[in-house]
Amino acid sequence: MSQMILRTRLASRPRLSLNGWPWLLPALVLLVWYVAAQERWMPAQILPAPSVVAETAWSLFSGDLLAQWGFSLQHLALGLLLGAIAGTLLGALFGLVPAAAQRVEPLFYALAQIPTLGWIPLFMVLFGIDNGLKLAVIVKTTVVPMTINTQQAVTSVPQALSEAGSVMRFSRWQRLRWLVIPASLPGWFTGLRLALSQAWVSLIVVELLASSEGIGYLMVWGRQLFQLDIAFVTIAVVGISGMLMEWAVNRAYSRLVFWPQPAAGRLAWKPQASWRALQLPVVLLVLWQLANQGGWIDGALFSSPLAVGERFVQGVVNGELSDAMLASLSRALVGGAIGIASGLLCGLLLALRPRAGQIFTPTLNVLRHIALFAWLPLLTAWVGNDNGGKIVFIALASFFPMFFSTLQAVLQRNPQLDEVAQVLRLSGLTRLRRLILPGAAPGIFAGLRLALIYAWLGNIGAEYFMSSGVGIGSLMINAQQLLDMPTILCGMVLIGLTGAALDKAGRLLEIRATRWRQQEQ
Repeated sequence: MSQMILRTRLASRPRLSLNGWPWLLPALVLLVWYVAAQERWMPAQILPAPSVVAETAWSLFSGDLLAQWGFSLQHLALGLLLGAIAGTLLGALFGLVPAAAQRVEPLFYALAQIPTLGWIPLFMVLFGIDNGLKLAVIVKTTVVPMTINTQQAVTSVPQALSEAGSVMRFSRWQRLRWLVIPASLPGWFTGLRLALSQAWVSLIVVELLASSEGIGYLMVWGRQLFQLDIAFVTIAVVGISGMLMEWAVNRAYSRLVFWPQPAAGRLAWKPQASWRALQLPVVLLVLWQLANQGGWIDGALFSSPLAVGERFVQGVVNGELSDAMLASLSRALVGGAIGIASGLLCGLLLALRPRAGQIFTPTLNVLRHIALFAWLPLLTAWVGNDNGGKIVFIALASFFPMFFSTLQAVLQRNPQLDEVAQVLRLSGLTRLRRLILPGAAPGIFAGLRLALIYAWLGNIGAEYFMSSGVGIGSLMINAQQLLDMPTILCGMVLIGLTGAALDKAGRLLEIRATRWRQQEQ
């Protein structure tokens, strides 16, 4: 009897299971890094030894690193606060006042199609390269996801809650406080997560491009001095900061949203189609043109719509804009194809080989939290600033969304598919082609669309930082230095239209490749 009680107590004790597989790849990388530094496979300026990076980290933490990190976090907090407030109010307005949504929402959607990278040259002209530029970029980056997700959350409040408010005779304020806000909080937090991650990346981009303080400035400073040990330390700080921010938002969500939530549907936000949607853009364009002709605004800062149109026609006729766009698109497609193919193959391999997934996936997940543009100082030192360096960066930009989308889609496949494959005794290739890929198609194509957008944005960012060669990003940066506002505005429109076209192309490709799903529905 005593032995049975002892066995029961031992069985009930929590067991500590140590899984060393996730640490295998970091240990192997560290070992290869150490051997490469000791054997001088690469110059010490290009690949500093791990001990040198550790010493630099210690000296920076006791010196300038915390101050520069604090500057970045202060700018991020202020811009995020202002953008979150503006986006929440705007999204609530669109969701609660249909008349405002019909008139203002399409214009907002059109401006939102231009990514933050496309706005940076314009903001540099308007706000300089000081703190005003950082604040403008973070606010713009934050407003878009906060507005879209807040509107989606407000308009998705269950009808049963509205009926309950009517039965209990709630006033408008009571309905907003007790029904709308709690029901919208999960969607609002989704927007906050997106806003925080995008704002952190945008801040790093601005500090890399034009800043005299912040963690990105410290990174560029180390790259210019060819002290890549500083770049290694700052990249680690950027990654750790991203992980801590994500943890903090998830922690706040679990504390504030403690009630059961229904399964989230697909975000189907689209601007409302109405002739009223044309009123506000037309009025603004007319006022813009009249103000420019009357001298009410500085034409050097805000060129008239006619001047922008003339510059566009001129750029197409003389080939300046068309050549730049062709070079950018071809570069983005080449780098994107490399990154998408690599992400798809790696995602399939790690999803279908559990042991390999345990080794590689945790490390790749950690690297995902490092802002993409934080890798630029290392890439420019290792690969160079030419076209090859740009393509490598674009491939890296498109790899991660394709990899993680494929990985999750295959891991979450219906387990009955594996049973069917065993019963039919399908070979590995037939099983992959007939069952796994069709079952994971929605997630894979979602990753494909995201990877195409990231490839395009990665190309624009690469052209900003590696300004050698032809491209729409290089053209806009040169125009910013010359205060050529028509060229900047033309570039912004072309960047936005190209991004929207790539997303549309991805959706059409998904529809054509998965016609059998449409027939089943």
